[in-house]
Amino acid sequence: MRVIAELPHPDCKITLFSMNQKYIIKLEKGTFEQIYKISELDIPKGVNGVFQLLDSDFIKSAAERFNQMRIDFSQAYKRYDENNI
Repeated sequence: MRVIAELPHPDCKITLFSMNQKYIIKLEKGTFEQIYKISELDIPKGVNGVFQLLDSDFIKSAAERFNQMRIDFSQAYKRYDENNI
């Protein structure tokens, strides 16, 4: 797997990888990650097409998902902590 690009964004770190004729899009915020895979054949414009795919609506939705992931994990950890005291 090789890094093709890193996209600066205030909401999360975005890294684009290439592996086995697939683009792998990794979004990171703190300890959480979201990973999306898409065939290179499905993006005829190459890396520029991937950049177009990651529009503001997608990033906004991913940021909301990160918030929900944080809430879900915090609640699960709280339940764990309560059961293991």
